[in-house]
Amino acid sequence: MELTKEQVGEAFRTIMLEENYNFLEDDLVNLANAFVAKVEPFIRADELDQCVSITNVLNTTVSRKLNEVRSSELRQM
Repeated sequence: MELTKEQVGEAFRTIMLEENYNFLEDDLVNLANAFVAKVEPFIRADELDQCVSITNVLNTTVSRKLNEVRSSELRQM
């Protein structure tokens, strides 16, 4: 997943920083996408945990398969 320049600009304008930084637009996009790349596996793992939890209530067979997928992905991290 990568953010667009517009998404990065919008996010940057919503935060209050300690100092006044004057980032180049491309540098800011690169920085934002580096942060996204770092946290994306953790977000995906949390999302899959929630899916498994919800699915377990509705269909234990599907829940077991989701758990297998989750375990496989976690080993690759």
